Amino acid sequence: MAFDKKLLEVLACPVCKGKLVLNEDNTQLVCRFDRLAYEIKDGIPVLIESKAISLSLDEVDATR
Repeated sequence: MAFDKKLLEVLACPVCKGKLVLNEDNTQLVCRFDRLAYEIKDGIPVLIESKAISLSLDEVDATR
């Protein structure tokens, strides 16, 4: 199941409530402010702070 990109309009980072962006391979939602990535499993984003992946500045810059 693919992630519905229309959800990006209503989803927010659970930490800062900021905008999330989809990474290049459509497997993670990225909060550029907090440098966190949330996995998408079976088309459903896992927006749980404790399961988020910390990103380096270079990895965040790659999401542009």
